[in-house]
Amino acid sequence: MREVFDESEAAGRLRVSVAAWRWAAGSGLVPAADVGPGRWSRAVVEAADPEAVRAALRVAGAGWAADRLTQALGEPLRCRPRVTASAVGHLVRAGLLVHLGGEVAFPDVHPDQVAALARRRDLPVLLDRHVPLGPDQAARRLDVRRVDFDQVVRLGWLAPIGSVDIDYKRQGGVTTVPLYDAQEIALLEVVRPCVDWRAVRTARAGRRSPLAALDPSPGWERVLLAEVARIARVGRAAVVNWRRRHTDFPDPVAGTDVHPQFDRRAVVAWLLAHDKIEVPTAPTIAALVVAGSGGASHRFRLDDPWLSLADDAAGEDCLSGWSTDEDADTLAALAAGTFGASLRRLTAPGTGPLAVPGEVRVIDRFRSGSGGLRLTLAWPAGLRGTAASGPAGGVVRHGVAYAGPGGACVCARHDCGGVVPVSWCAEHGDAVAPVLEWHPGGGLRCTDLSRSRGLAAVAGRAD
Repeated sequence: MREVFDESEAAGRLRVSVAAWRWAAGSGLVPAADVGPGRWSRAVVEAADPEAVRAALRVAGAGWAADRLTQALGEPLRCRPRVTASAVGHLVRAGLLVHLGGEVAFPDVHPDQVAALARRRDLPVLLDRHVPLGPDQAARRLDVRRVDFDQVVRLGWLAPIGSVDIDYKRQGGVTTVPLYDAQEIALLEVVRPCVDWRAVRTARAGRRSPLAALDPSPGWERVLLAEVARIARVGRAAVVNWRRRHTDFPDPVAGTDVHPQFDRRAVVAWLLAHDKIEVPTAPTIAALVVAGSGGASHRFRLDDPWLSLADDAAGEDCLSGWSTDEDADTLAALAAGTFGASLRRLTAPGTGPLAVPGEVRVIDRFRSGSGGLRLTLAWPAGLRGTAASGPAGGVVRHGVAYAGPGGACVCARHDCGGVVPVSWCAEHGDAVAPVLEWHPGGGLRCTDLSRSRGLAAVAGRAD
């Protein structure tokens, strides 16, 4: 009698389907192959419970699994293509899902295992690591138009790692589509900091790509220590120190002893291996709490935000970011009143929580070539202030007192000379508080008052 069984023979011995045996082996319901890869001893096979093996099997198609993983990525699905059935095949080949049958490229999988994968917080990282992207998917991952991505390929910044044949049937027959490494695509903005990626992303449909003016050159692939520092977002001295301390730091490929040049790909690989940079998994986000004239607050998010704060109180602040059509319509409606909307709380990278008491308006809605909607808000810079602590926000306002606070004042004092009254302050805690004017705390108004008070103090000493 046979003493060693492969998966088909083991399934036949137990009178279960091959898919049921695969799942039992992949989930640990039966012991792992004990004779060799995909081969079990007779003792292991005959010790298995056929009813338990049959009962454990449930099968889902690759299309269902792809939709479930796409849903897990969240909405809005910015800067990420939808997960496809072929991507499920790549996840199976990576060992993250068990192949239960069907085509290798579009396999059947177990729904429980898909659900467990969807709950993983590192799902975006796993997709970038194991699932290559076609040109259209790559353009969406990079958040640019397809014509801009074609320029990236022309410049030699990305090269195909494989290809797939797609049968378009009546639309031209079989076409070979190149595939690109999703992790390299995600890193592109990090490793090419000299490129104005904001200009590339906001190029309007029908306009020439900003990348078209660049010429392919071997020089693009060599970097000085200063650019390595820009990639890692550290000072040049830190890179010099890494090179001195780490014997595996890449050797120069050109340049001089004073100004050595390094291969960009080798440097990026070293930075990744030593946790000096990370692969971006999602766009940065600005969170907004906005109130219209009715007073009700609404929460929004803008992906990949760009915040421009004016240096002059007479100027204008701007915030732009990717939004959904529904959120864009709601924001426009809130800001459509006579006095615009109030920005009760804004948290965005690079600045502390901000608030604006009014006159916030939607000034632009831009539809990119890839279909995304970029929304731009603006407000008078002189109204900008600091948001109050707490998720509801609200502007912190300073009262500029007629006279300096007395000994009984317990209000918070600020460099601009203003105070934030509290209800139990004997001097400033009632409706007739002796203030000259109100202004938003932390904004340009505070800077102007501090400057004017400082100049007045200097003039007084000169007298």
